[in-house]
Amino acid sequence: MSTGVVQFRYHTLNGQWDAIDGDVIEEGSVSIFVNGQEVATMMCSPREQDKLALGFLYNEGLIGGMGDVRAVHVCPSGICVDVWLTCADFEPPRRRILTSGCGGGVTFDDLSKTVTPLDSSLTVTPGRLAELMNAMQQRGSLYARARGVHTSALADGQQLVAVAEDVGRHNTIDKLRGDCLLRGIEPAGMILLATGRISSEMIGKAARMRCPIVVSRTSPTSVSVRLAREWNITLVGYLRRGKMNVYAHEERLKVMNNEE
Repeated sequence: MSTGVVQFRYHTLNGQWDAIDGDVIEEGSVSIFVNGQEVATMMCSPREQDKLALGFLYNEGLIGGMGDVRAVHVCPSGICVDVWLTCADFEPPRRRILTSGCGGGVTFDDLSKTVTPLDSSLTVTPGRLAELMNAMQQRGSLYARARGVHTSALADGQQLVAVAEDVGRHNTIDKLRGDCLLRGIEPAGMILLATGRISSEMIGKAARMRCPIVVSRTSPTSVSVRLAREWNITLVGYLRRGKMNVYAHEERLKVMNNEE
């Protein structure tokens, strides 16, 4: 099983040149097969490939839950995941959309035609969002060792429910959904937190999981802002040091008397 890092000897300059042995984030490819047919190959952090595969299939609309899955097997080398469905006549989709995700992401699902606006009464204070973001970053074990990865998390409004790390920011969302599928947790109504940019693909995955609040330490894209407004998703960016920008549906953010 991969530790997520690989050790290299490299040179560093800090007044003088020094040779050190240090950790570098591991990156590899994984191919997802459904009923023996290859569906996708992606670059990722080669850990928790079962979660990545299941979450990807769910977020792409290819499975509706674990009731559709008969078996999941990660090959010994970790470079492929076999998913066997209860339905024998699965046909892989042919239409692929290249995304802005790291490693040339691919999506099959045109969510603009399938997602309905979210109906959620969830509210949260800005202070609690900052606490959850800090808690997520403290859980980032790979980032603490070697940097170079994205972290995402699901929170129920009070505490973190699941955390995932990967070289691809979109992969972290799929790993979160796969984790929930394997643990029998429903992410609908939860807060999605991320360290990376919120692209249209990311907001689409959040919509598929029915997460009404999406929060990032950095920026959204123009399309993600438009989709968040259309799908009734609260979109928060640049959450750092008590400051934030709210790009869509600010009504879910409560301001308490001690928060200005």
